[in-house]
Amino acid sequence: MASGSMADARATPRLQVDKGLSLGQFARRGRKGMTMTKARTLFVGRVAIALVLGTAIASCLRPPSQAAPVASTVTPAPASPPSAAPAKLVSVPGLPSSFLWTSSGPIIVPQSDASHDLVAVKDPTVVRYHDRWHVYASSVGRGGIYGMVYTSFADWADAPKASFYYMSKTPGFDTYVAAPQLFYFTPHKQWYLVFQSGPPMFSTADDPGDPSKWALPQPFYPKTPKIIDENGGWLDYWVICDSQFCHLFFSDDHGRWYKSKTSIEKFPRGFGEPVVVMEDAEAGRVFEASNVYKINGSNKYLALIEAFDKTSNHRRYFRSWTADSLEGSWTVLHDDGSAPFAGKENVTFDGTPWTDDISHGEMIRAGYDETMVIDGTKLQYLCQGFAPGADTSSYNAIPWKLGLLTLK
Repeated sequence: MASGSMADARATPRLQVDKGLSLGQFARRGRKGMTMTKARTLFVGRVAIALVLGTAIASCLRPPSQAAPVASTVTPAPASPPSAAPAKLVSVPGLPSSFLWTSSGPIIVPQSDASHDLVAVKDPTVVRYHDRWHVYASSVGRGGIYGMVYTSFADWADAPKASFYYMSKTPGFDTYVAAPQLFYFTPHKQWYLVFQSGPPMFSTADDPGDPSKWALPQPFYPKTPKIIDENGGWLDYWVICDSQFCHLFFSDDHGRWYKSKTSIEKFPRGFGEPVVVMEDAEAGRVFEASNVYKINGSNKYLALIEAFDKTSNHRRYFRSWTADSLEGSWTVLHDDGSAPFAGKENVTFDGTPWTDDISHGEMIRAGYDETMVIDGTKLQYLCQGFAPGADTSSYNAIPWKLGLLTLK
């Protein structure tokens, strides 16, 4: 779509989400969920391959007073995934021994125009390329309309002044698209934008700095895998590659963390059946927004998963794990909200805190390719949060903004 007018924005159906659930229920019927029982056919606008969504993401969490799902409705993993073990103080090569962060104020906030009345910007991905920061993120418009935006700037100090490009102007993106991940895939000498449109999708481009030139989005899978149908949906997709395989990690908001893989030669095709990597009976402990990185100068990988539970007073924070391989096994590093990877307990602010929730974000990487390498000596994390005291009665009206964490 070239014009970006209101008429054009409505030409392709865009997902509008039930606004009636509270944050305490963590309703996810926008970016995080179209109910399984009310699944509908979505066509990614102008995508060459139409993907019928037989499933999508179920409503996420019930309040504590509600019953847990019947066990027989859940498909077990092919092998029993490990439960998270209690955290122990460990030294991880390439990472600091303690994690204390300082936060900027909000540096990327919702911007509206005549066709986009935004209430939130969230779920960012970021790379440094050609001496500029390139950020793609989810946007939420009034009425629960999800999309994506792009912004770019030379220095973080310039971020608040940088304008938005609305991805609804790019053919194929004027529909429900959210939670992007950006990287350069070296074997193809192309940039990839991975995101969700219900199922995992990808698009390619020659230059991440020209958001109008992304190719028509395509699905990774020709149909929804059986385990996803039976376990209640999938979301927040993350690709990382080693020397032989590309691995696709994702969550389901029901306490499960999944992985599938394909060979480097077949990427982005050929992904196998997903398997459960990790699960927790308390869904909020292994929730969503996972990131996986290679730690520079070591043979270790770091996984982050957003969580909330009683240890954080049900505020969002990040747990972390390490492994010697993307195949696992994963050893817990930061286990709960009292000593998180990043959360209210270990983030300080210059002045009044602008958020109590440290939520979906992405690490500042040492490079920008498919290996997702980070430098553990200078960690920064671009994350979402919202003002304490903000009205959270409707999840899709929460005023998410983006801020930058820097490790002390």
